[in-house]
Amino acid sequence: MIQLIAFLFPVITGTLTGILPLRNSKFHHAVCALIMVLTDMLGIMSMIRAERVEVFRFTDKAVIAFELDDIGKFALSAVLILFTAVCFYSFTYMQHEERPRMFFAFFFVALGAMMAVCMSADMVSLYFAFELATLSTVPMVLHEMTKESITAGLKYLFYSMAGALMGLLAVFYVYSCAAGPVTFRYGGFLDPAKIAGHEQLTLAMILVGIIGFGTKAGMYPMHGWLPTAHPIAPAPASALLSGIITKAGVVAIIRLVYYCVGADLLRGTWAQSVWMCLALLTILMGSTMAFREKVVKKRLAYSSVSQISYVLFSLSLLTEDGIRGCLLQLISHMSSKGCLFLAAGVFIIVLGAHRVDELKGIGKALPVTMWCFMIASLSLVGIPPMGGFVSKWKIAAAALSGAPGIFAVVGPAILLVSALLTAGYLFPIVVDAFFPGNDFEYGEGEEEYAEPGFLVNASMIALCVVALLAGLIGAGIVGGIAL
Repeated sequence: MIQLIAFLFPVITGTLTGILPLRNSKFHHAVCALIMVLTDMLGIMSMIRAERVEVFRFTDKAVIAFELDDIGKFALSAVLILFTAVCFYSFTYMQHEERPRMFFAFFFVALGAMMAVCMSADMVSLYFAFELATLSTVPMVLHEMTKESITAGLKYLFYSMAGALMGLLAVFYVYSCAAGPVTFRYGGFLDPAKIAGHEQLTLAMILVGIIGFGTKAGMYPMHGWLPTAHPIAPAPASALLSGIITKAGVVAIIRLVYYCVGADLLRGTWAQSVWMCLALLTILMGSTMAFREKVVKKRLAYSSVSQISYVLFSLSLLTEDGIRGCLLQLISHMSSKGCLFLAAGVFIIVLGAHRVDELKGIGKALPVTMWCFMIASLSLVGIPPMGGFVSKWKIAAAALSGAPGIFAVVGPAILLVSALLTAGYLFPIVVDAFFPGNDFEYGEGEEEYAEPGFLVNASMIALCVVALLAGLIGAGIVGGIAL
């Protein structure tokens, strides 16, 4: 029962904050902080007392039920960490935006939806939570209500709906081939007798589901929404969309492939090869586009397209080492990219800077922000001892030992090229910020610039600490996860 309370609490209380007339901003912030802390406590309690809760039964197979296994607990931890950091950061940032109460209302609904994604015990429950996560984050993209934000929000919605329908088609097919209960279990629950003679159709349906749920994760060819929506949304929403909302697609793919179908069914097939090709193409394309992009948030958005596909490539290996590399990359990317988007928000509210060429010399004005940007960049590139280094090492090692044929060489090679491109589009920002050159002249009034406040700095620093801890102890944590 505690799982149900845990994810419904932020949905209900967050909705009330948007309805009730809490006109005093300080009181509203205090209420939101209390909701966030209580949600964290409920989330921790649900991980400790992880009993199964069945809410509603449509048919003998279509059930709304929730249960936390180790995969769910790990994903839930990532959700709570990033949402907590973004919540406290937003108290300062949203003072510069209109309709902050509405932002926080949808923020908490999205939090509850993502918690439900992690807690789902079957694909029907996960699908409902997955759709709620989409519907609650669309208003975040629409927040500024400009022509550009409306276009971006609709594009996000249409792509997400198309991807979700593809995922639902795969779920229908998988359920029709089930043997016994359809609750998640490692190795899957398909009946070999039901798919006998329909193996190619089964592979095609699974691939449709992977591409559909991969839409949320920005995998080619359904990636187009991500570089459009991220730059338009407020920085806290961009951090959530990139850092954790995209991971709803990752969780759905893990559950579909490993806990409904079984990796053995896909291993060595054309479907696995297509999946690996799409993931590697997305990695290379995203890195290349980010390298060429001059707008900071759009550069980070294309970077997300690339970095999240590291996770998808790791999953496509269909090995346990691949899953563990995926989970480590999930937490590393969540913390580092979340921090980078929060830093980009500071550039906007303090300097009004949106482009890379406007950030030269800002290390003097915003030292804490730029140090956090640098540390998060080190992790994203894959520099030891940061989490990004350990996760990419594990993914490359898993590919070398478990990838079929030429992918054992091509996969790690593309990961290396992507890492070099990542260094090429992140490190120059840091270098120019701290070392603008002798010919650089600081503008008038620049000495008046200052860090936006303790909560903003604390949020970014906390995410940097998580990225570091992912490198120091992350491998041990994911190694102990029971699949």
